[in-house]
Amino acid sequence: MFDHSDLAKLQAQSLKMQGYIRQQTYSPEMEKTLRRFSSWEVAELIFKMNPSTLRGKLAADPSLPEGLVEEDGRQRWYTLDDINALRRKIKVKGRNLMPPRPAGKRAMRAAVANFKGGAGKSTVALHFAHAAALDGYRVLCVDFDPQATLSHSMGLSDVAEEFTVWGIMARDLIKETERMNNAPAGAESGTALPRRSLPQAVTNMGLSDLRVADFIKPTSWPTIDLIPSCANAAFVEFASAQYRHLNPEWSFFASVSRYLDQLPDDAYDLIIFDCPPAIGYQSMNAVFAADVLYIPSGPGYWEYDSTTSFIGQLSEALEDLGRFKGQLPDGAGVDKAFLDLKFLLTRYEPNNDLHRAMRSAFGQVFKGHVADHAIEMTRAVEQSGRFLSSVYEIDYRQMTRETWRRARASFDRAYEEFRDTLVVAWDKMEG
Repeated sequence: MFDHSDLAKLQAQSLKMQGYIRQQTYSPEMEKTLRRFSSWEVAELIFKMNPSTLRGKLAADPSLPEGLVEEDGRQRWYTLDDINALRRKIKVKGRNLMPPRPAGKRAMRAAVANFKGGAGKSTVALHFAHAAALDGYRVLCVDFDPQATLSHSMGLSDVAEEFTVWGIMARDLIKETERMNNAPAGAESGTALPRRSLPQAVTNMGLSDLRVADFIKPTSWPTIDLIPSCANAAFVEFASAQYRHLNPEWSFFASVSRYLDQLPDDAYDLIIFDCPPAIGYQSMNAVFAADVLYIPSGPGYWEYDSTTSFIGQLSEALEDLGRFKGQLPDGAGVDKAFLDLKFLLTRYEPNNDLHRAMRSAFGQVFKGHVADHAIEMTRAVEQSGRFLSSVYEIDYRQMTRETWRRARASFDRAYEEFRDTLVVAWDKMEG
């Protein structure tokens, strides 16, 4: 017979193994660090210019970052801060190297969602965040998944549950209840509204005293921040159901959207959500806050079948939330709508007949909503998952350059299409 104590012992053993893996993966200080990037990478893969052109510009302007020079003098290595300093100063044919970002508009929010486990949600969110940072964007990632794969890959594992999305939702419940209780009177009758009371178990957690910035943690990438998740946050679905009972008028699905609206418009350029493999309180908060929805899917039939079920259930859930009209964060009385929607094939093998057939099926059904560039399955992609790192974090000298470059090229193409999708959506977004 096995009970909760046996499960706790197994978890304790697994935590020891996690610590060992972290020792092998991260720095001796148990912190994830970001590598430097070679001048070849900076020129050809990041700035899209000839390496000799970059060398000429560096020689002509001594004020530009010099990078770390190898002993043989053949290669220079730059930090991400160095790269961004170069990006701000260098021009190519009169064109600056800053990424497109419309003025006067808030950060674009993209949710990576599908309730099929193993669809590649965390992998896509991680790689898009890293690619965007190398592209010059300031990125905030929000990990909605209690499995916390994105948080662990970003180097954050010791996270208290009050600093996760659950904490944001519970804090929102407290503040929204206070706001409702402070309302002077009913809108039409002029009679006082009944006060809503919350138990001390909720109000005494200290969440109402937390500032917006307290939920945001830095990562090893200087231009990427993260609202992390943790395994203890798995109970948020149960807690949220209880919270709704405490205050039925609380629009729980808008909690994270209200939170993000408190960030300055220019604090970040992109906000990327990694969603859990389920439709629940957390995933609906992510979907409701998102401007663009990206749905990754494997190239097999069962993945296609699951994705079909996902969009059907999501449609029903969004239709059900329509009854909360008038409670949206901006006070508008409209249904949730996305500026764009994309299906992205992952783990795709171009020489696999089944994968090609399923890609054709996706295209016939979803047409222009299918991303043109699938993410291919390569040895480098497998290795990146094993080391809790993205392809962008792996030093190409750890494998053959061609293997690494092929994997990076696949993510580069997928990211560039993702970025172009967001730029078009930005034009549709009201200032």
